[in-house]
Amino acid sequence: MERTRRKELTRAYKMALPPMGIFSIKNLVTGRTLVDQSINLAGALNRHRMELQLGTHRNKALMEDWRTYGDEHFAFEVLQQIQERAEPDYNYAEEMAQHLAIWRAKIPLGSAGSYL
Repeated sequence: MERTRRKELTRAYKMALPPMGIFSIKNLVTGRTLVDQSINLAGALNRHRMELQLGTHRNKALMEDWRTYGDEHFAFEVLQQIQERAEPDYNYAEEMAQHLAIWRAKIPLGSAGSYL
């Protein structure tokens, strides 16, 4: 019985989607913030952090601020997690795009408050 239960748990783990949603990277000195979405929050935050540490981040303004202020002056945060749905054809991309637009509206584009 233990073996069957273990197989069921392993199968359920493999079938589950990784946490997805909206995240931010905020400069704690200037308040400038990058707000984005991902179908894998942990992976996206890790990728951004690694690119910044390696000096290869594609957002030049964010990269420059990272070099100027250092990693201790940045906060990586999950703003909203999208819940997994039972429907196999659910459109997560559409839901995330809607939530991303709402979160980005809180930071006026083109101002000193956001990384474009």
